[in-house]
Amino acid sequence: MAGLDLSLIASQAFTGLGLGVIFVLLAVGLSLIFGLMGVTNFAHGSLYMLGAYFSFSLLAFTGNFWVGLVGGALLVAVLGIVTEVVLLRPLVGRSSDHPLLLTFGLSLVLVEAVRLVWGKAGLELNTPTSLSGAVNLGFMFFPQYRLFVIAVTALSLLALWLFLTRTNVGLIIRAGTRDPLMVRALGFNFNAIRTIVFGIGAGLAGLAGALVGPLGGVYAEMGINIIIESFVVVVVGGMGSLLGAVVAGLLIGEVVSFTTLFAPKFSHLSVFIVMAVVLILRPSGLFGESGLME
Repeated sequence: MAGLDLSLIASQAFTGLGLGVIFVLLAVGLSLIFGLMGVTNFAHGSLYMLGAYFSFSLLAFTGNFWVGLVGGALLVAVLGIVTEVVLLRPLVGRSSDHPLLLTFGLSLVLVEAVRLVWGKAGLELNTPTSLSGAVNLGFMFFPQYRLFVIAVTALSLLALWLFLTRTNVGLIIRAGTRDPLMVRALGFNFNAIRTIVFGIGAGLAGLAGALVGPLGGVYAEMGINIIIESFVVVVVGGMGSLLGAVVAGLLIGEVVSFTTLFAPKFSHLSVFIVMAVVLILRPSGLFGESGLME
């Protein structure tokens, strides 16, 4: 019986990891954008949804899952770049409420646009045959595609870390999150840096959507619930903290997974309970800085 319990716990832990990495991709994008631009991007969930739809269309057009996966994320990144240049850049210097309201309105527009283009009915994004089986981990059989999602997330985070720490642009981005005025004073094109960051954040959301498509289907409302939970992850980790987004994303994934096992009715509520406890004990989040949002 003890062996069975251990196997069940391990199974839930891996399930939570599979959910947590999706939270991580979304929360890292949100934190990156907020850390540099101070923008709370309410359109992030819609960008996540678009990643799934773009992936579906590219897969239907090319018949190649990999083209759909990579292309879906890149198309969302391009859309993010256009959004920053056309819509957000004119709001620089205004109240922080303006970009917040703009991105909220944009999220509604994107949802309606998707319904017009792809229809109101949900779509099915098939898992490639090469990733449709299960892997024997010794204590359980775990879906191969979910392991693929975990691996892609890990590689994406590694690539982002290398970009931010080993490239000149990455170093400018990190400096800009600390002192944007100094970055401008040194003569760097801060507008271009903002555009790059928003594009990266949007691309991470699109990648998350493309990865989730084969797991839960593709539908216009798929970004609504997960964006709320992703904002919780950002708050728990600390606004603007990338390390906090990673740690909190994995934590929330595990909390949801084990709550679903032991108390399914409280699975959604558990996310907010964790947030409340963290904010009571540490108001700035696990890795946040006091006063960052002021």
